[in-house]
Amino acid sequence: MSDRATLHVAELHGDGISPELSTSVHQVALILPLLVQFHPVDLTVESRRKNATACYDAAVSALQTHRLAMKYPTITEKESPNKVLRDRCHFSVIHRPVASLPGVKTRHDGQVDLHIVRIAVGGTYEDAGRRIGDDVAVSIRVIERKPSREAALFAFRLAKSLASGVVSSSKYTIQRATDGLFEEIVLDVARDFPGVPHHSELFDSLLYKLILKPEAYRVVVTPNEYGDFLSDMACGMIGSLGLGASANYSFDARGDVALALFDPAGGTAPDIAGKGVCNPSAALLAFSMLLTHAGHRELGGLVDGAVRSAIAARESTRDLGGTMNTAEFTAAVCRRVVASRP
Repeated sequence: MSDRATLHVAELHGDGISPELSTSVHQVALILPLLVQFHPVDLTVESRRKNATACYDAAVSALQTHRLAMKYPTITEKESPNKVLRDRCHFSVIHRPVASLPGVKTRHDGQVDLHIVRIAVGGTYEDAGRRIGDDVAVSIRVIERKPSREAALFAFRLAKSLASGVVSSSKYTIQRATDGLFEEIVLDVARDFPGVPHHSELFDSLLYKLILKPEAYRVVVTPNEYGDFLSDMACGMIGSLGLGASANYSFDARGDVALALFDPAGGTAPDIAGKGVCNPSAALLAFSMLLTHAGHRELGGLVDGAVRSAIAARESTRDLGGTMNTAEFTAAVCRRVVASRP
């Protein structure tokens, strides 16, 4: 092991199926020609009930030390751990790639290969709102220049690497001040990328067109809640939320990634926790994103390809129409990683 490069990763443990997902990721990591050193942090609800401050302090410290993290699903009780980490680590952009997988039954025959870049803060999610009497409720909508610019810059850099264009989407004809500011900021960033095509689309129109012709879209950048809606809908188009992996980024003054956290899109799934039947695909795809981001692009592609080829061969868990349990599916992925290693 001493001759292998070492990658240090903070690992934020959660609830429900989280231990099973972690086990699957560790098993794949063990067969890589890279020593992945995981640094565990307990974010389970039981630990947070005892001392939430200490849990979050440990998580933030681990992230700042290693700059990379895997996070597994956590229960939201008094607060959302995702929001706490987002606020304390200044995560401003969420990136979720969503692509069709052969072997997964869907109700849609289009081919999806989409990168959703979502502002992680602001929108209407910053304000729970308030009641005014019995018949009126209001909330404040927030769009800020800095996270909007960071999301736009990330989207254009990504599109340039993919040789594709960028679509910015919001309700800029209705939310003229807030969404209008977002679109102005995206347009300003677009001027620095003359070789990357860009246009804006109203969000409702985007959803309609995406269903009709998903092949026409590759990189979409949106404000917070629009990206939330779009991410889950896109996973529905490819057959399962269990195939969604995400990256959360904070940035330095140059616009380069400072901290990165990777996680599966699904929840804690308490109904199947501990039964060994959960689908670890999204966690493994998140791990492949982490490897790629950390500079191990070949290994990231290897893990991503192994997950997809196993599913395509009908070696999948029951939620995807297969017969395998978590351990069997993980073993199928590991076999493919080993077979494909240079």
